[in-house]
Amino acid sequence: MEQLAGVRHSATPCVRTGGAGRLWRHLALPAALALALTGVACKAPQPTQAARETSPVYPESRRTELVETLHGTPVADPWRWLENDVRQDPEVADWVARQSRLTEGYLAALPERERIRKRLTTLWDFEKFTEPTRRGSRYFFRRNDGLQSQSVLYVQQGLDGTPRPLIDPNTWSADGATALDADLPGPDGKHLLYSVQDGGSDWRVLRVLDADTGAALPEEIRWVKFSSLAWAADGSGFWYSRYPEPAAGEEFQSTNTGHSVYFHRLGEPQSADRLVYSRPDRPELGFGFMRSDDGRWLVITASVGTDARFEVVALDLSQPKSAPLPLVSGFENDYELAGTQGSVLFFRTDRGAPRSRVVAIDAAHPAPSHWRELLPESAATLVQARVIGGLLVARYLEDAKSAVRIFGIDGAPRGELALPGPGSVEGLEGDQDNPETFYRFSSFNMPETVYRLDVRTLSSTVFRAPRTSFDPAAYTVEQRFYTSKDGTRVPMFIAARRDRVAGRPGPALLYGYGGFNIPVVPAFSVAALAWMEMGGVYAVANLRGGGEYGAAWHDAGRLANKQNVFDDFIAAGEYLVQEGWTTPAQLAIHGRSNGGLLVGAVVNQRPDLFAAALPGVGVMDMLRFNRFTAGRFWTDDYGDPANAADFAVLRAYSPYHNIRPGVRYPAILVTTADTDDRVVPGHSFKYTAALQAADTGPLPHLIRIETRAGHGAGKPTGKRIAETADQWAFIASHTGLVLPAGY
Repeated sequence: MEQLAGVRHSATPCVRTGGAGRLWRHLALPAALALALTGVACKAPQPTQAARETSPVYPESRRTELVETLHGTPVADPWRWLENDVRQDPEVADWVARQSRLTEGYLAALPERERIRKRLTTLWDFEKFTEPTRRGSRYFFRRNDGLQSQSVLYVQQGLDGTPRPLIDPNTWSADGATALDADLPGPDGKHLLYSVQDGGSDWRVLRVLDADTGAALPEEIRWVKFSSLAWAADGSGFWYSRYPEPAAGEEFQSTNTGHSVYFHRLGEPQSADRLVYSRPDRPELGFGFMRSDDGRWLVITASVGTDARFEVVALDLSQPKSAPLPLVSGFENDYELAGTQGSVLFFRTDRGAPRSRVVAIDAAHPAPSHWRELLPESAATLVQARVIGGLLVARYLEDAKSAVRIFGIDGAPRGELALPGPGSVEGLEGDQDNPETFYRFSSFNMPETVYRLDVRTLSSTVFRAPRTSFDPAAYTVEQRFYTSKDGTRVPMFIAARRDRVAGRPGPALLYGYGGFNIPVVPAFSVAALAWMEMGGVYAVANLRGGGEYGAAWHDAGRLANKQNVFDDFIAAGEYLVQEGWTTPAQLAIHGRSNGGLLVGAVVNQRPDLFAAALPGVGVMDMLRFNRFTAGRFWTDDYGDPANAADFAVLRAYSPYHNIRPGVRYPAILVTTADTDDRVVPGHSFKYTAALQAADTGPLPHLIRIETRAGHGAGKPTGKRIAETADQWAFIASHTGLVLPAGY
């Protein structure tokens, strides 16, 4: 459930300690583990299969007799106390410390871990760039030299100018866990608005600096979360959205209500900020917004939850005292501003078009009967549309792969962008009057390259390209289609080393998400490349519930249809086995957030199909997810536990409530973080306690708890490398993967 701050409103759910700890019964490596658990470096021998299948002695998790009757059904919740904030509750903190010692001891005994960590560090060490934003003659972009904890924001004069660092977040904290989140240059590039994220939390602090001198302005805007950002056309200030200040001690767990849009004038205190738009009658609503390039319109979208079903109002900024103008009501469809032309506003929408189209709405006559269609729905899924340089730039997904097409404002085709191959495109932002835009292209075997595009000539040139230590040609990427349980045709990408022997089953890692209308595209990941380099197959299934094929594909995997997502993922695993890519003894699965829920659910439903599982920051208690932070937004995809019909669906697949004692489970390494205020760590804590208490066989069921980290955004490079090394070593150990010689 990932959020792109500063673009559209979204609230979707995408520790290593030393010290003594308990050892395993009959473990073959007591000396090595004892040294690891006391923090003494050692070079452990390869654990035997018997050692891997010796159940750990888990730390005690106090069990209560709490049972609630929900819709006539008794529901036990014996570990509810683990929902308490680890920063506030000493008992939870003690549980976390004991679990962390156990997990660190286990992982330290895996000789693969250090070799994988070193190789990951080498693979990660190459320049990474974002596409630039141009304001006036200045270009702003981010660069990471390879292993910096956080990317640095640079600015340069002109396309050929010398970049100079403007913001280096690596100087903000000793552990690298304070991150630069959104950045937005002012209209003339003189000022830069940016947001600061600390310790992985969803809360943001807004600040402003002078782009010429780097000097900080006095601005400090707090309690910002899930906010778009937009400058006034004259640079006098900016719009943002925030929640009321939470009560002390409830910052990371209390539900978020009362989202409101404000305008901040430079030089004034936050207390003087002007309330621009709110809905006191509907405190559960959240708001996103965009300002039109001509400075006339501020278009505000209101949403009930995570679903792209908006009401839309427009503020005519040329008439400062005018009331908000309702454009769309009903919370029924997706709307995203693509551009404007006087009083006419262009929107990408799925109203009457499940795979989206572009329509023109005249603010003077906003009724749907007056709408004019510019781009009709096509067989491909339209995911982005922008007016750039007087043309309409449209980004599509064709079977989850990107395609970019250019049209006139009248909808007439002007051409298609030639891409380097099957992959994903991000970026394509720009000004209505300037034909210049930038985009990033990548695929599973191709790191992101940034291109400059002239939309009028379709001329595309490299702006920044990485130099890597690996050969992309050494890997193959193919797309297969398989049949799910109900006969639905589902796509899946499969990537592996080119020298892999076809037809010989081997260790494989299957990734999935399947929710919140979010498409999973063939993008580059150092972690995935490392797994392939190690000799593993990497597969990504494009499950229902995602956005690969528009609204209908999303609807087929949410609410009462959520089981389709699990069936699709299980069928993907079965396909990999049937086609000779892997075997159940060699197949690992991975997913984060909503994907962590996916992994937890399918492990319960088909534990025989998988050798190892990596549920990350998952939504594991489907009966209480809506009681914390942003969880109430997710009822769009999951349903409301307070509703009897929804409760029955949720209870049937909730990972925490459906663990099956007496059934052999795969090895499981749960991952979460102490500052995750998107999917609070209590989900993973309770799930782990329930797993460890159940009789589910001898394989380890452990939890890795990162400190000073959240749901994923802003995590420093070192923490990302360490977590990946632990995960890959764990699944390598349980899928039989043997590292290549010299690795």
